[in-house]
Amino acid sequence: MTRDILLIHGAWAGSWAWGRLVPELEALGWRVTAIDLPGNGTDDTAPADVSLDLYVAHAGRALAATGGAAVVVGHSGGGIVASQLAEAMPERVARLVYVAGIMLPSGGTFLDVIRTLLPSIPAADGIAPHLIWSEDRLTSRVSEAGARAVFFNDCTRKDAAWAAARLTPQPERGRAVSPILTGARFGSIPRVYIEASQDRSVIPEAQALMQKLTPGARRVVIDAGHVPQLSRPPELAALIDEACATG
Repeated sequence: MTRDILLIHGAWAGSWAWGRLVPELEALGWRVTAIDLPGNGTDDTAPADVSLDLYVAHAGRALAATGGAAVVVGHSGGGIVASQLAEAMPERVARLVYVAGIMLPSGGTFLDVIRTLLPSIPAADGIAPHLIWSEDRLTSRVSEAGARAVFFNDCTRKDAAWAAARLTPQPERGRAVSPILTGARFGSIPRVYIEASQDRSVIPEAQALMQKLTPGARRVVIDAGHVPQLSRPPELAALIDEACATG
């Protein structure tokens, strides 16, 4: 079994979001690569130039650098990138792991999921009410109060404050995206979905609906909020390790 693992962060975040998880995975024998997606604050990519294709090309270079097949982990919106990466390079992806991830069927959007749930579950809109938009609507950022309440609700106050301060403006062209997937390529990759039972961003009902819409993933549950890599890193590392050791 491969011991290479590629970590893809979600919206408004960066590779820093995996900082607590990386040493836990390394202690279990994994060779870890955590990437920064273009346009999320670590390079000069303009918001208008961001796209899912750009994300996949960037992640694909990191994946190719591992030299073989790797486990690809997508958190939150990084799940869409992980799915499309598997479609583009199935020979390089040994397994997909979604951590409270957005796992969509081909052509689907997360907005479709939210619209299905909103009539009966108003909280399904997650972080949306806490977004602050740029004048041109090309980027959004998350209010500090919103980040603490929705993303980091189960973190310590110190950790929540630290993480909320690290969030960066998110290009909308990298967030409001839809994967194009096939059964022969994406569908050939084993998948694991790690549900976060206290999630207020991608609420548990949304996680369950996405698993129904894109069946075939093995379900695992962690008692955590939206960012278990910060609030429960040893437990999350153990779940990923166990999930990758079994069929």
